[in-house]
Amino acid sequence: MEKTTMTDKYSIESAETLANQAQGLPIAEATPIYEQLLQLFPTAARFWKQYVEAHMAVNNDDAIKQIFSRCLLNCLQVPLWRCYIRFIRKVNDKKGTEGQEETKKAFDFMLNYVGADIASGPVWMEYISFLKSLPSVHPQEESHRMTVIRKVYQRAIINPTHQIEQLWKDYENFENSVSRQLAKGLVSEYQPKYNSARAVYRERKKYFDEIDWNMLAIPPTGSSKEEMQWMAWKRLLSFEKGNPQRIDTASSNKRVIFTYEQCLMYMYHYPDIWYDYATWHAKGGSIDAAIKVFQRSLKALPDSEMLRYAYAELEESRGAIQAAKKIHENLLGDGENATALAHIQFIRFLRRTEGVEAARKYFLDARKSPTCSYHVYVAYASVAFCLDKDPKMAHNVFEAGLKRFMHEPVYILEYADFLTRLNDDQNIRALFERALSSLPPEKSVEVWKRFVQFEQTYGDLSSMLKVEQRRKEAFGEDATTASESSLQDVVSRYSFMDLWPCSSNDLDHLSRQEWLAKNLSKKVEKSIIPNGTALTDKRSVENISNTSSKVVYPDTSKMLIYDPKQNPGTGASTNAFDEILKATPPALVSFLANLPTVDGPTPNVDIVLSICLQSDLPIGQSGKTGMPGGPAPATSELSGSSKSHPVQSGLSHKSIGRKHYGKRKDLDRQEDDDTTSVQSQPPPRDAFRIRQFQKARANSTSQTGSVSYGSALSGDLSGSTG
Repeated sequence: MEKTTMTDKYSIESAETLANQAQGLPIAEATPIYEQLLQLFPTAARFWKQYVEAHMAVNNDDAIKQIFSRCLLNCLQVPLWRCYIRFIRKVNDKKGTEGQEETKKAFDFMLNYVGADIASGPVWMEYISFLKSLPSVHPQEESHRMTVIRKVYQRAIINPTHQIEQLWKDYENFENSVSRQLAKGLVSEYQPKYNSARAVYRERKKYFDEIDWNMLAIPPTGSSKEEMQWMAWKRLLSFEKGNPQRIDTASSNKRVIFTYEQCLMYMYHYPDIWYDYATWHAKGGSIDAAIKVFQRSLKALPDSEMLRYAYAELEESRGAIQAAKKIHENLLGDGENATALAHIQFIRFLRRTEGVEAARKYFLDARKSPTCSYHVYVAYASVAFCLDKDPKMAHNVFEAGLKRFMHEPVYILEYADFLTRLNDDQNIRALFERALSSLPPEKSVEVWKRFVQFEQTYGDLSSMLKVEQRRKEAFGEDATTASESSLQDVVSRYSFMDLWPCSSNDLDHLSRQEWLAKNLSKKVEKSIIPNGTALTDKRSVENISNTSSKVVYPDTSKMLIYDPKQNPGTGASTNAFDEILKATPPALVSFLANLPTVDGPTPNVDIVLSICLQSDLPIGQSGKTGMPGGPAPATSELSGSSKSHPVQSGLSHKSIGRKHYGKRKDLDRQEDDDTTSVQSQPPPRDAFRIRQFQKARANSTSQTGSVSYGSALSGDLSGSTG
């Protein structure tokens, strides 16, 4: 036990190891381990079941009751609840009538929570068997007992469970054993309900089969398995919300609640599931139930600001202002560690609910907080300007913030936007001048850009040109170069929104020329200049070496070696390639095996074949090409066969036609090797093929396009240009 520690807080492997170790330990030593596990996995029903069974083994009834009170309502899983009913029956077996009544209440309690589970069939059967085993002294008691059993059967057969067909058969037998006349009417009444439940079970089972019921609830890691489980639960929830069985609303809602509760056993750390559950209650009018879900969600995810704001929004929407305010105050904490967003949202909340003065008072306190950023100033200034209609107050807030956040370009731009809405061009220019005098060049890019845009809108031509020149000088250009206007500057001045005084091609061309102009004094090679344009100075090697010395290269020592065995996607492609090799003629396989290994980029096959087709290949060499005057090879030049079977030069169509009358041995030999078939060879004196080949070659020199080929093994070449 000492060797195994929870190195990773939510390590599933460590949790499984600890749980297995705890099973072999005395209960006194196992209890701390179980408590540690259940603190991390409070909805792990199998850990709870293992924990309670360890206490049941030593008959520690008080501890068992305490454990069940902690886990039952949060872990709606049939095996755990069956463990609970076993304990109840064991405790009440010797208490007579009183004990039987307690057991009956326990069964009703259990079925009220897990009776809708698809695996609850054995629970219904066990309850019915228990009711049948109860003694009855008077006929009135017997009649009452039969009525209770009938009601349990009728509840069971409308639940889509694995044992629904067996339950229906048992119900029919039960009714017939009581009264055949009465059975006929009752069975015919519940037959449609049973049929509907059985049909829904078949659909429901498909969704349940996608769910991993042994999964532990851990925070999302983004793994594919977790995402698949999340989608499986979403599909099941959507299915249950659709009320496929067309039962009454109350029963349908009960099933949806049960499904959400089961989902949260596995998606315990997913805020979206909690939010969906709460909003589903709220939409249905159950505001109190939604509030309880939000409260539970904050216990599960105490650091989730999203859920806190959603909870506060629900309280505010129903008029519970003080409850919503308390949630916001909890987000603020002691104020020292409150986030800027918490300050901003509380200011907005106070402005909505308590008015102008409350929001202003809190802002004055919030700006003293060490966590108060420029965002708080911008937010309150927006509230004062847009909601309070007080531009003077907003202006004062921005000015106060400027003393603290002059180094923040975003704050400068927000202040400039505010002044723009006031149409205060003089103060805007003054703001830009103050900011640009204090900001370093690397942080002033956006401010200069906004200053230029402002002058283009509010200034005259001279002011525009002056600001553009100052911006160039600020970024390192000398005064002579900065004073020169470029066509890019004209485009910038005379464009508006998505309207440009030139085409996109012109923009690309201007950008290209601008880059080249900046690099006229630099001697670089083709690989350094975009789009492949090169300066042809051969003395650029030295400059390139100096440039490359400044390049930051990746640390290849930490790179992982590619292993195709670890790639799940390679299996299918490898099998497909093997199938292709099986269908490839032996001669071609032999040729491929003799090819050298290419260590580098793979050539484009179409381009290579196109170049070969356009080349001026010699045709009339005797003994090599199959032209008149030389023997034809037994295999096509394109087939790449390593074997050669010469064919007599006098072979013609006539001799080919007579091959059917040759010896069977010769025919078998031809069938064994596809590449040595006589029909796979072009006739040695086929003038039509020669003209066709020459025509294709001539066309390819005058036209461009893709070249398509026929079977390489048949020697049939056809060139088509697109």
